[in-house]
Amino acid sequence: MTTADEARAAQEQSDAALAAPATDSTTNTVDGIAFARLYGEPLFKLPQDLYIPPDALEVFLETFEGPLDLLLYLIRKQNFNVLDIPMADVTAQYLGYVEQLRKTNLELAAEYLLMAAMLIEIKSRMLLPVKKADTGEEAEDPRAELVRRLLEYEQMKLAAQRLDHLPQLGRDFLRADVYIEQSITPRFPDVNTDDLRSAWADVIKRAKLVQHHKISREELSVREHMSVILRRLQGARFMEFSELFDTTRGVPVVVVNFIAMLELSRESLIEITQAEPFAPIYVRLAYLPA
Repeated sequence: MTTADEARAAQEQSDAALAAPATDSTTNTVDGIAFARLYGEPLFKLPQDLYIPPDALEVFLETFEGPLDLLLYLIRKQNFNVLDIPMADVTAQYLGYVEQLRKTNLELAAEYLLMAAMLIEIKSRMLLPVKKADTGEEAEDPRAELVRRLLEYEQMKLAAQRLDHLPQLGRDFLRADVYIEQSITPRFPDVNTDDLRSAWADVIKRAKLVQHHKISREELSVREHMSVILRRLQGARFMEFSELFDTTRGVPVVVVNFIAMLELSRESLIEITQAEPFAPIYVRLAYLPA
């Protein structure tokens, strides 16, 4: 047998093996629906030793944050008017949910049972005949307090949803961290004009601390200033006190002028008068006896 014949015989054996495999790996079920796939193979019946916990397949389609949330959901889902709640229908649906919740979680159901008692009380009060108050006005609707609580809760819930839609750090966006490589050459900051002005003021302040003050001696005569004051008073009957001082000549001249005025008053050559406290002070020549 040649090599070509051997190759042809091997190919025929391979095709026969593919057409009719030695062992059948398919299941006996032909048109059944598989429960699941295990390692890629269809699973048409559950294993006998498979344990499924009782709560494994339990699904809650709606979750509520409290009794008011559940009650508001029942009202909005059926398009009831909040200001005119049909208490019979709402109470029945509410009690059905509470009964389902009580079977699974008794501690959580306690809070809902309190609201259920309130709904039953409102329903009972609505069945009683309405009595007018002592003032003649109609009695308040038993549902008024419940409506007020529902409207306030709905406002807070909508406000919380609007706040939740705002972008939040870590949920909607992240803070970008940028690393800037520092250059080897140092960069000194620019000098501001205010900083330069402040530095110049410090230099001037230090210069004033070490500056020299020269005191010059000036000879001033008290008698000469006394004569000047007498000459100025001779032409006026009265003269205001501040008009007798020439402030342009400096403090030493003013001091000597004041001493000369005191000396004239001591010798009774002038009179210093004032009409009343805090009034202007006037100076005049003294009246000498004849």
